[in-house]
Order: sequence, then C-alpha cells, then structure tokens
Amino acid sequence: MGPIDPSSWPHGWGLGNLGRWLRQPLPSLSARLTRVGAVMVAIYGLLALVMPLLSASGWLPDPNSGLENPTFAPPSLAHWCGTDRLGRDVCVRTMAGAGVALQVVVLAVVLAVLVGVPLGMVSGYMGGAVDRLLVLFMDTLYTLPLLLLAVVMAFLLGRSLINAALALCVVYIPQYFRMVRNQTASAKAELYVTAARSLGAGPFWILRRYLLPNVITSVPVLLTLNGADAVLVLGGLGFLGLGLPETVPEWGSDLQQALVAVPIGIWWTALYPGLAMFGLVLGLSFLGEGVDAWLSQRETTG
Repeated sequence: MGPIDPSSWPHGWGLGNLGRWLRQPLPSLSARLTRVGAVMVAIYGLLALVMPLLSASGWLPDPNSGLENPTFAPPSLAHWCGTDRLGRDVCVRTMAGAGVALQVVVLAVVLAVLVGVPLGMVSGYMGGAVDRLLVLFMDTLYTLPLLLLAVVMAFLLGRSLINAALALCVVYIPQYFRMVRNQTASAKAELYVTAARSLGAGPFWILRRYLLPNVITSVPVLLTLNGADAVLVLGGLGFLGLGLPETVPEWGSDLQQALVAVPIGIWWTALYPGLAMFGLVLGLSFLGEGVDAWLSQRETTG
C-alpha cells in the first residue's frame, strides 16, 4: 500500500475521512466476507455481554457449578450440550467462554497495537542506533514460535486473565513493529515529509500529522487476523494448563479436560468448545479478509 499525502484530504485524518471510506462500495465477495464475519463476531460479542447477566439473574446456571447435575450426561432437553465430568452444563460453559476469549483477545491485540505501532514509527523515523537496537530485539522475539513464546510468558506471569492477555500481547508486538517500521522508513522519504522538515516541523508533529495516517491503514487487517490467531494461542495455553484459572470457563481448558472423556464416547465435552473456538476464528478471519479487500479498493479508487 503506497503512502498517502494528507494534503489531499479535505479535513485531515478524522471521522470525515472514515465516513468517506465507509460509503465506498465493496466488491461482492469482500462484502459477503465482511458481513458474514461481522455477524459471527457480533454473535460472540452479544454472548459476552449477556452471559454474565443471565447467570447472575438465575436464568442460566453458574458455568462453574454442577453439583446438582449428573456427570457426563449426554445432550438432552435439560442440558442441550450435555454435562462434563463435574456435572457442569457444557452449553453454558461454552457460551460463557465466548466472553472470556473476547476479553483476553481484545485486550491483548489492543495492547500490542498501542506498544508496537509507536515503537515502529520511532524506529523507522529515527534510524541509527535506536533503530538497530529495536530491530534486533523485535527480530529476536519474532523468530520464536508464537505458542512457545506465549507459553514462556504465561509460565513466568502466572495464571490470570490479565496475565494471559499480557502473554499474548508480547507475542504480537513484533508484528506491528515490523510492519509499521518498514512503512515509516519508506514514507519519511516522501517530498511532503521533506518539505515539512524544511519548514521547521518537529519529529512529533511529522509522525502524528504525516506518517501516522500512512501506517495506521494497515493495522485493522493485522488486528483482526491477529485476533483470530490469538484465539487459537489462548486455547493452546488453556490446553496446556497455562492459561486461565480452572474456575474460569475457557475453551482450551475444557478441551484439555475432555481428553479423558472422548476416548470412552463422551464426545460432547470436546465438540462444542471446539466448534465455538472454530467459529470465532472463522468469523475474525472473514472480517480480516473483507477489511483487507476494502482497504485495497480504497487505495485503488483513491
């Protein structure tokens, strides 16, 4: 994606330009992907909002309570998705896991953006020793397998929702850094940036006014795709017993507990958490592909 000259915008970088982007038509396939992905993610978001209210009001059972239920009960009218080894309702736990996954994933990717984007812009614009040191550190993190790095961070930080988000955040910071750093280093050579420097504009003004609009347009695509990947990494941490505490309904932890049940025919304890995880990953992936096509078309049409 080529650099954007902010002088061509009638009102600068703001809500007016965002509205202009939103009004541009989408290719048919991209529109379908975006709408399907948005609807799927919205369903998970709705579950995240209503599940605590329904459990607190007594409309649904506590996802961590199952003393009054039979263990490993198959799906029925009483328990639509059956119960697990502790008698907990699988359907309730699966729906409650949507809120947990979204909280961790959103917090992780937002923190990664807030750290990775500024560091990438400073590194790409300043150059020199600062750039070399930051690139060396970020490349070292980037070469490590994502799950391995997340496992190490989760092991060091301990099991909690915030710590799981921080572990995922560290995994994705190098990706934003590399993307933004390369784009900043390319855009700072443009004539309008050179002209701004010659007129006495400081580094902070140039970064905010001229370079930020060029690098921020690629962030939404990477953010949605990282969100999809973070769901899987969080599930992997839970499966390894390093994610969230056992009292928190989390899909990876439920899949780990289902390991002993599936071989003896208790398939429902693994099927529904697995489908829920797959659905959220698919929805975020569709949304990311649609946003990518949308931004590509915006660049083509100007």
